[in-house]
Parts: sequence; C-alpha cells; structure tokens
Amino acid sequence: MGQGKQGIHPKQSGRPATKQPSLSQLRAFAAVAEHLHFRDAAAAIGMSQPALSGAVSTLEEALGVQLIERTTRKVLLSPAGERLAGRTAVVLEAVAALMEEAEAARAPFTGVLRLGVIPTVAPYLLPTVLRLVQDRYPDLDLQVHEEQTSSLLEGLAAGRLDLLLLAVPLGVPGVSEIPLFDEDFVLVMEQDHWLGGRADIPREALRELPLLLLDEGHCLRDQALDICREAGRTEGAPVTTTAAGLSTLVQLVAGGLGVTLLPRTALTVETARNDALATGYFAHPAPTRRVALAMRAGSARGGEFEEFGAALRGAMKPLPVRVVDAPPV
Repeated sequence: MGQGKQGIHPKQSGRPATKQPSLSQLRAFAAVAEHLHFRDAAAAIGMSQPALSGAVSTLEEALGVQLIERTTRKVLLSPAGERLAGRTAVVLEAVAALMEEAEAARAPFTGVLRLGVIPTVAPYLLPTVLRLVQDRYPDLDLQVHEEQTSSLLEGLAAGRLDLLLLAVPLGVPGVSEIPLFDEDFVLVMEQDHWLGGRADIPREALRELPLLLLDEGHCLRDQALDICREAGRTEGAPVTTTAAGLSTLVQLVAGGLGVTLLPRTALTVETARNDALATGYFAHPAPTRRVALAMRAGSARGGEFEEFGAALRGAMKPLPVRVVDAPPV
C-alpha cells in the first residue's frame, strides 16, 4: 500500500503541466512530507491511504515532477519534493488565513471600522463612542478620522471611510442616514452680557448681535447662518469668521469680540473652565441640529451599522440631547 507509478512525468518529458493542483492534493502532500509515512499521514488528515496516495500521484502529474520516492520500507521526499514542501506549507497557511479572515468578515463588529467624524462633534461625542466600542464590541478595530463634512463624504464615496458621524441632513445621493439625536444650540457671551443667564431668549435677538462663527467649510457655520436668517438677520449684520475651531470661538467671545452659538454637547467642555463666559438658552422651540450616522446606501455592513446606531442612541441618553426614535427598518 502506498506504492504508485514512477513513470515519466509531463514536465520531465518536455510537456508542460496543464492542471492546477487542488487544495486536497496539497494537503495530502503536506501530510506525507510531514510524517513520511502514508498511514500516519492519512490518519492525520482523515483520509484513506488509497485516497491519499492517489491525491499525491495526481498532484505529481499536475505539477510535472516527482515529489515522493516510494519504497516498500519507507517514504522519502525527492529533491523536488523537498523544494516544494515548504512552498506547499505556505500556500496552505495562506488559505487558512483567508478562511479565518472570511469568517471574521461574516461576524459583525469584528475587523476594522473606519469612522469619520466632524470637528464639531468629535471632542464631545467620541468619549461615549469609544466607551461603547470598548465595552460592547471589543473585537472591533475602530479607526477615527476627524475631517470636515465635504472631505468625509468624499472618503465615504471612495471607500476610504466606512461610516460617518456628523450633522444632517446631507441630501447626498447614495448616502443613507441613521438618525441619533437632536440637540439645542446655546448662546455663549461675555459674563456681563445683558442676555447672560436667560432661558427665554427670542431668536430675534440674533438679528443685531455681533456674531462669531467658524471658518467656511464647517457645517456648524452654515447651520448658524441658517438660524440667523430664520431669525430675520440681514446679510449686512456683522459676522466675524476668524475661528477654525469651537475652542477658539469661545476664547474670542471671552475676549469681548462678540457672541457665538454652541451645540449643547459642546457647552460643558468649552465653557466650564472660563469664568468670563455666560450662557443663555433660547425660548421654545430652540434652534437645533440633528446628528446622525451616515453610510453608503446598500452597504454590505448596513445591518451592522443600524445595530451600532441603536446602541449609540442608548449610550447617548445621559447627554443633553433628545435621542430620536429608531428609524423604521
């Protein structure tokens, strides 16, 4: 048992090999190369001895070289067999890694998740997001990219990013939104400002106030301008646009250069340590913004992202926001 033909192979006779080896043939040869014994090799991979011997012979024919020197007493690798045994092991290891990766891809919340976040959300919501991922999805490799909305949408379309956390609506074809929450805007001003501490500020107060906004490209700037237009603010009213981030805006306010609008989630982080600031809240209904996840429409991970959104809504309930109802499936 275990003996086979030792005739001339296609390669040796000058005829090129035309068949691709199968994985079962490679596994059979790898087992024989490891054990140098047909019976032990067959037992190791759960194959009968005749089947294993036939698989190795077929592999030799496919490759056009003799891999095994068969005798009645023992099995030896030929010089070609010794050369190809290592290569065979590498191929089988690569296939095993491929299968493991495919299994991981089938399992939700594993592998890499490239999350894009806008700058007016990242510092205030990422602690909640990171805590949720660490506690509930420890096998998820979360990679965070902070960019402005236009750059995030380009990254999503190009496949550079998987999921976005940003203000909506976007109104972009091919992008689906998963709403998370609504939050009010708060007016931030100098400590002795006449609107400081009020909880019933009318939107009309924005018509003439010296307003400080973020630079162009930030969606929060556009939202603030929309609020001002709705309040009847004229195009000629002064607007200073020298700040690249909310922290800078708040410092400009503390220095007496004007007032600004902050989302509620940013309020504590940006104002708690500055005694020169005061806050005021708008009368109902206050101006708001909605924050959501965004993904490519039809994403293969759509179900996973919907579940992630539901988990985020639960995690964000302690924040000063109004969590929205889960969207219909």
